[in-house]
Amino acid sequence: MKYFVTGATGFIGSHLVSQLIKRGHRVNALVRDTRKAEDLKNMGVSVFRGDITEKESMRKPMEGTDGIFHVAGLYKLGIRDRRMAERINVEGTRNVLELSKELLIKKGVYTSTLSVYSDTRGKTVDESYRFTGRHISVYDETKWRAHYEVALPLMENGLPLVIVLPGAVYGPGDTSAIGDALKAFIRGELKIIPKGTIFCWSYIEDIVHGHILAMEKGKPGESYIIAGPPARIEDVFLLIEKLSGIKGPKKRSNPHILRLMSILMKGIELFVKPSVTFSSEGLRVMAGVTYLASNRKAKEELGYSPRSLEEGMRETVEHLMREQG
Repeated sequence: MKYFVTGATGFIGSHLVSQLIKRGHRVNALVRDTRKAEDLKNMGVSVFRGDITEKESMRKPMEGTDGIFHVAGLYKLGIRDRRMAERINVEGTRNVLELSKELLIKKGVYTSTLSVYSDTRGKTVDESYRFTGRHISVYDETKWRAHYEVALPLMENGLPLVIVLPGAVYGPGDTSAIGDALKAFIRGELKIIPKGTIFCWSYIEDIVHGHILAMEKGKPGESYIIAGPPARIEDVFLLIEKLSGIKGPKKRSNPHILRLMSILMKGIELFVKPSVTFSSEGLRVMAGVTYLASNRKAKEELGYSPRSLEEGMRETVEHLMREQG
Protein backbone atom coordinates (compact mmCIF):
# COMPACT_ATOMS: atom_id res chain seq x y z
CA MET A 1 0.00 0.00 0.00
CA LYS A 2 1.03 3.60 -0.52
CA TYR A 3 0.32 6.17 2.19
CA PHE A 4 0.51 9.94 2.51
CA VAL A 5 1.67 11.16 5.95
CA THR A 6 1.65 14.67 7.40
CA GLY A 7 3.84 15.53 10.38
CA ALA A 8 6.35 12.92 9.26
CA THR A 9 9.33 14.54 11.03
CA GLY A 10 7.47 14.86 14.34
CA PHE A 11 7.50 12.45 17.29
CA ILE A 12 4.47 10.34 16.33
CA GLY A 13 4.82 10.87 12.59
CA SER A 14 8.46 9.77 12.35
CA HIS A 15 7.79 6.56 14.30
CA LEU A 16 4.69 5.91 12.19
CA VAL A 17 6.58 6.29 8.92
CA SER A 18 9.32 3.96 10.18
CA GLN A 19 6.78 1.25 11.05
CA LEU A 20 4.96 1.62 7.73
CA ILE A 21 8.22 1.17 5.83
CA LYS A 22 9.15 -1.87 7.93
CA ARG A 23 5.79 -3.40 7.02
CA GLY A 24 6.59 -3.04 3.33
CA HIS A 25 4.42 -0.03 2.56
CA ARG A 26 5.45 2.97 0.47
CA VAL A 27 5.20 6.44 2.01
CA ASN A 28 4.87 9.96 0.64
CA ALA A 29 5.86 12.28 3.49
CA LEU A 30 4.95 15.96 3.65
CA VAL A 31 7.59 18.07 5.40
CA ARG A 32 8.08 21.82 5.75
CA ASP A 33 11.88 21.61 5.86
CA THR A 34 13.45 18.88 3.74
CA ARG A 35 16.75 19.37 5.58
CA LYS A 36 15.13 17.73 8.60
CA ALA A 37 14.04 14.71 6.56
CA GLU A 38 17.35 12.98 5.89
CA ASP A 39 16.40 10.02 8.09
CA LEU A 40 13.18 9.63 6.11
CA LYS A 41 15.03 9.71 2.80
CA ASN A 42 17.47 7.08 4.07
CA MET A 43 14.50 4.80 4.81
CA GLY A 44 13.31 5.08 1.22
CA VAL A 45 10.51 7.54 1.95
CA SER A 46 9.44 9.90 -0.84
CA VAL A 47 9.79 13.34 0.73
CA PHE A 48 7.76 16.31 -0.51
CA ARG A 49 8.17 19.87 0.65
CA GLY A 50 4.82 21.35 1.63
CA ASP A 51 2.64 22.70 4.40
CA ILE A 52 -0.83 21.68 5.54
CA THR A 53 -1.78 25.37 5.61
CA GLU A 54 -1.13 25.46 1.84
CA LYS A 55 -3.66 23.07 0.33
CA GLU A 56 -2.18 22.86 -3.15
CA SER A 57 1.26 21.91 -1.79
CA MET A 58 -0.27 18.55 -0.81
CA ARG A 59 -2.02 17.69 -4.04
CA LYS A 60 0.86 15.98 -5.84
CA PRO A 61 2.10 13.85 -2.89
CA MET A 62 -1.46 12.84 -1.97
CA GLU A 63 -2.53 11.85 -5.50
CA GLY A 64 -2.52 8.12 -6.18
CA THR A 65 -2.15 7.06 -2.54
CA ASP A 66 -4.28 4.36 -0.92
CA GLY A 67 -4.71 6.17 2.37
CA ILE A 68 -3.64 9.19 4.41
CA PHE A 69 -2.43 9.67 7.98
CA HIS A 70 -2.95 13.26 9.14
CA VAL A 71 -0.68 13.53 12.16
CA ALA A 72 0.65 17.10 11.87
CA GLY A 73 -0.39 19.65 14.46
CA LEU A 74 0.83 22.40 16.77
CA TYR A 75 0.82 20.77 20.20
CA LYS A 76 2.90 22.98 22.49
CA LEU A 77 1.57 24.62 25.64
CA GLY A 78 1.97 28.33 26.21
CA ILE A 79 1.10 29.23 22.61
CA ARG A 80 0.93 33.01 22.33
CA ASP A 81 0.03 33.19 18.64
CA ARG A 82 -3.55 31.89 18.68
CA ARG A 83 -3.93 32.60 14.98
CA MET A 84 -1.04 30.27 14.13
CA ALA A 85 -2.60 27.46 16.20
CA GLU A 86 -5.89 27.96 14.36
CA ARG A 87 -4.19 27.95 10.95
CA ILE A 88 -2.34 24.71 11.67
CA ASN A 89 -4.73 22.70 13.83
CA VAL A 90 -8.08 23.81 12.40
CA GLU A 91 -7.57 25.18 8.90
CA GLY A 92 -4.69 22.83 8.14
CA THR A 93 -6.85 19.86 9.10
CA ARG A 94 -9.64 21.16 6.89
CA ASN A 95 -7.20 21.44 3.96
CA VAL A 96 -5.92 17.87 4.40
CA LEU A 97 -9.34 16.28 4.78
CA GLU A 98 -11.08 18.26 2.04
CA LEU A 99 -8.29 17.44 -0.42
CA SER A 100 -8.54 13.79 0.59
CA LYS A 101 -12.25 13.89 -0.23
CA GLU A 102 -11.64 15.70 -3.50
CA LEU A 103 -9.04 13.12 -4.59
CA LEU A 104 -11.28 10.20 -3.54
CA ILE A 105 -8.68 8.73 -1.19
CA LYS A 106 -10.02 5.38 0.02
CA LYS A 107 -9.39 5.90 3.73
CA GLY A 108 -7.81 8.29 6.20
CA VAL A 109 -6.73 8.33 9.84
CA TYR A 110 -6.74 11.64 11.72
CA THR A 111 -4.76 12.10 14.95
CA SER A 112 -6.94 13.89 17.48
CA THR A 113 -6.20 13.90 21.24
CA LEU A 114 -7.77 13.18 24.62
CA SER A 115 -7.40 16.91 25.21
CA VAL A 116 -10.63 17.45 23.25
CA TYR A 117 -12.37 16.04 26.35
CA SER A 118 -10.56 18.60 28.54
CA ASP A 119 -10.42 18.06 32.33
CA THR A 120 -12.77 15.14 32.99
CA ARG A 121 -12.68 15.91 36.74
CA GLY A 122 -11.93 12.35 37.73
CA LYS A 123 -14.48 10.74 35.42
CA THR A 124 -13.38 8.19 32.81
CA VAL A 125 -15.12 9.02 29.54
CA ASP A 126 -15.46 7.24 26.20
CA GLU A 127 -15.89 8.21 22.54
CA SER A 128 -19.51 9.26 23.09
CA TYR A 129 -18.50 12.05 25.48
CA ARG A 130 -18.45 15.64 24.25
CA PHE A 131 -16.95 18.45 26.30
CA THR A 132 -18.57 21.88 26.33
CA GLY A 133 -17.08 24.73 28.27
CA ARG A 134 -13.87 26.68 28.70
CA HIS A 135 -10.74 24.98 27.40
CA ILE A 136 -7.54 24.70 29.41
CA SER A 137 -5.23 25.67 26.56
CA VAL A 138 -5.18 27.00 23.00
CA TYR A 139 -4.03 23.53 21.94
CA ASP A 140 -7.07 21.90 23.57
CA GLU A 141 -9.41 24.45 22.01
CA THR A 142 -8.04 24.28 18.46
CA LYS A 143 -7.86 20.48 18.48
CA TRP A 144 -11.48 20.43 19.75
CA ARG A 145 -12.50 22.62 16.83
CA ALA A 146 -10.61 20.45 14.33
CA HIS A 147 -12.26 17.33 15.76
CA TYR A 148 -15.85 18.57 16.09
CA GLU A 149 -16.11 21.38 13.54
CA VAL A 150 -14.00 19.88 10.75
CA ALA A 151 -13.42 16.12 10.98
CA LEU A 152 -16.80 14.94 12.29
CA PRO A 153 -18.92 16.99 9.85
CA LEU A 154 -16.87 15.72 6.91
CA MET A 155 -17.25 12.14 8.18
CA GLU A 156 -21.00 12.65 8.46
CA ASN A 157 -20.95 13.74 4.81
CA GLY A 158 -19.27 10.54 3.70
CA LEU A 159 -15.53 11.11 4.13
CA PRO A 160 -13.99 7.65 4.82
CA LEU A 161 -12.07 8.79 7.88
CA VAL A 162 -11.19 7.22 11.23
CA ILE A 163 -10.24 9.37 14.22
CA VAL A 164 -7.74 8.18 16.83
CA LEU A 165 -7.28 9.86 20.20
CA PRO A 166 -3.92 9.32 21.97
CA GLY A 167 -3.30 10.34 25.57
CA ALA A 168 -0.02 11.69 26.96
CA VAL A 169 2.49 10.22 24.52
CA TYR A 170 5.97 9.34 25.82
CA GLY A 171 8.98 7.30 24.77
CA PRO A 172 12.43 7.57 23.18
CA GLY A 173 12.80 10.68 21.04
CA ASP A 174 10.06 12.69 22.76
CA THR A 175 10.72 16.45 22.56
CA SER A 176 7.52 17.57 24.30
CA ALA A 177 7.21 19.00 27.82
CA ILE A 178 6.76 15.42 29.08
CA GLY A 179 10.00 14.35 27.41
CA ASP A 180 11.80 17.38 28.85
CA ALA A 181 10.56 16.55 32.36
CA LEU A 182 11.74 12.92 32.08
CA LYS A 183 15.17 14.06 30.90
CA ALA A 184 15.40 16.57 33.74
CA PHE A 185 14.58 13.78 36.22
CA ILE A 186 17.33 11.54 34.86
CA ARG A 187 19.81 14.45 35.09
CA GLY A 188 18.74 15.12 38.68
CA GLU A 189 17.48 18.58 37.74
CA LEU A 190 13.75 18.17 38.43
CA LYS A 191 12.91 20.23 41.51
CA ILE A 192 9.21 19.62 42.08
CA ILE A 193 6.49 17.24 40.89
CA PRO A 194 2.85 18.27 40.33
CA LYS A 195 0.30 16.67 42.61
CA GLY A 196 -3.06 15.23 41.59
CA THR A 197 -2.76 15.50 37.81
CA ILE A 198 -3.68 12.29 35.98
CA PHE A 199 -2.91 11.39 32.36
CA CYS A 200 -3.53 8.25 30.32
CA TRP A 201 0.08 7.39 29.44
CA SER A 202 0.63 6.26 25.85
CA TYR A 203 3.91 4.64 24.81
CA ILE A 204 4.96 5.82 21.35
CA GLU A 205 5.13 2.40 19.66
CA ASP A 206 1.66 1.55 20.96
CA ILE A 207 0.29 4.82 19.59
CA VAL A 208 1.84 4.08 16.21
CA HIS A 209 0.37 0.57 16.27
CA GLY A 210 -3.01 2.10 17.11
CA HIS A 211 -2.80 4.30 14.03
CA ILE A 212 -1.98 1.33 11.80
CA LEU A 213 -4.79 -0.75 13.31
CA ALA A 214 -7.19 2.14 12.68
CA MET A 215 -6.18 2.15 9.02
CA GLU A 216 -6.42 -1.62 8.67
CA LYS A 217 -9.45 -2.39 10.84
CA GLY A 218 -11.08 0.88 11.87
CA LYS A 219 -14.57 1.56 10.62
CA PRO A 220 -14.87 4.84 8.65
CA GLY A 221 -16.94 7.33 10.59
CA GLU A 222 -15.77 6.01 13.97
CA SER A 223 -13.43 7.36 16.65
CA TYR A 224 -11.10 5.24 18.79
CA ILE A 225 -9.36 6.17 22.02
CA ILE A 226 -5.88 4.64 21.82
CA ALA A 227 -4.56 5.97 25.12
CA GLY A 228 -2.67 3.78 27.57
CA PRO A 229 -3.19 3.21 31.31
CA PRO A 230 -4.04 6.12 33.63
CA ALA A 231 -1.62 7.22 36.36
CA ARG A 232 -0.96 10.24 38.54
CA ILE A 233 2.16 12.15 37.56
CA GLU A 234 3.67 11.71 41.03
CA ASP A 235 3.23 7.92 40.75
CA VAL A 236 4.88 7.93 37.34
CA PHE A 237 7.97 9.62 38.76
CA LEU A 238 8.05 7.20 41.70
CA LEU A 239 8.12 4.41 39.09
CA ILE A 240 10.94 6.14 37.22
CA GLU A 241 12.84 6.46 40.51
CA LYS A 242 12.46 2.72 41.03
CA LEU A 243 13.52 1.86 37.47
CA SER A 244 16.48 4.22 37.32
CA GLY A 245 17.76 4.16 40.89
CA ILE A 246 17.82 7.97 40.76
CA LYS A 247 16.26 9.78 43.70
CA GLY A 248 13.57 12.22 42.66
CA PRO A 249 12.46 15.46 44.30
CA LYS A 250 10.39 15.21 47.45
CA LYS A 251 8.49 18.44 46.87
CA ARG A 252 4.95 18.23 45.51
CA SER A 253 3.11 21.22 44.06
CA ASN A 254 -0.30 22.18 45.46
CA PRO A 255 -3.01 22.32 42.74
CA HIS A 256 -4.69 25.32 44.36
CA ILE A 257 -1.45 27.29 44.37
CA LEU A 258 -0.76 26.35 40.75
CA ARG A 259 -4.20 27.61 39.72
CA LEU A 260 -3.52 30.91 41.49
CA MET A 261 -0.09 31.17 39.86
CA SER A 262 -1.71 30.51 36.49
CA ILE A 263 -4.02 33.49 36.95
CA LEU A 264 -1.11 35.74 37.95
CA MET A 265 1.06 34.49 35.09
CA LYS A 266 -1.60 35.38 32.55
CA GLY A 267 -1.04 39.05 33.36
CA ILE A 268 2.74 38.73 33.41
CA GLU A 269 2.66 37.11 29.96
CA LEU A 270 1.53 40.41 28.51
CA PHE A 271 5.07 41.69 29.10
CA VAL A 272 7.40 38.66 29.17
CA LYS A 273 7.48 35.20 27.63
CA PRO A 274 7.86 32.48 30.30
CA SER A 275 9.03 28.91 29.77
CA VAL A 276 6.38 26.35 28.75
CA THR A 277 6.34 24.88 32.26
CA PHE A 278 5.68 28.23 33.93
CA SER A 279 3.29 29.59 31.32
CA SER A 280 -0.29 30.21 32.37
CA GLU A 281 -1.38 27.17 30.31
CA GLY A 282 1.44 24.96 31.57
CA LEU A 283 0.53 25.72 35.17
CA ARG A 284 -3.19 25.06 34.56
CA VAL A 285 -2.49 21.64 33.01
CA MET A 286 -0.44 20.68 36.07
CA ALA A 287 -3.02 21.93 38.57
CA GLY A 288 -4.70 18.64 39.41
CA VAL A 289 -6.48 18.13 36.09
CA THR A 290 -7.47 14.68 34.85
CA TYR A 291 -7.46 13.57 31.21
CA LEU A 292 -9.18 10.22 31.68
CA ALA A 293 -10.71 8.05 28.95
CA SER A 294 -11.35 4.38 28.25
CA ASN A 295 -9.64 2.51 25.38
CA ARG A 296 -12.13 -0.37 25.61
CA LYS A 297 -13.60 0.25 22.16
CA ALA A 298 -10.16 0.15 20.48
CA LYS A 299 -9.32 -3.06 22.32
CA GLU A 300 -12.57 -4.75 21.33
CA GLU A 301 -12.87 -3.53 17.72
CA LEU A 302 -9.25 -3.07 16.65
CA GLY A 303 -7.44 -5.61 18.81
CA TYR A 304 -5.47 -2.78 20.40
CA SER A 305 -3.31 -3.91 23.31
CA PRO A 306 -1.07 -1.19 24.82
CA ARG A 307 1.74 -2.23 27.13
CA SER A 308 1.77 -1.51 30.86
CA LEU A 309 3.13 1.77 32.15
CA GLU A 310 6.02 -0.04 33.84
CA GLU A 311 7.05 -1.77 30.61
CA GLY A 312 6.88 1.42 28.56
CA MET A 313 8.69 3.50 31.15
CA ARG A 314 11.40 0.87 31.53
CA GLU A 315 12.19 1.11 27.83
CA THR A 316 12.08 4.92 27.99
CA VAL A 317 14.29 5.18 31.09
CA GLU A 318 16.86 2.77 29.67
CA HIS A 319 17.02 4.88 26.50
CA LEU A 320 17.40 8.14 28.46
CA MET A 321 20.13 6.70 30.68
CA ARG A 322 22.06 5.50 27.63
CA GLU A 323 21.80 9.01 26.21
CA GLN A 324 23.21 10.44 29.43
CA GLY A 325 26.13 8.00 29.25
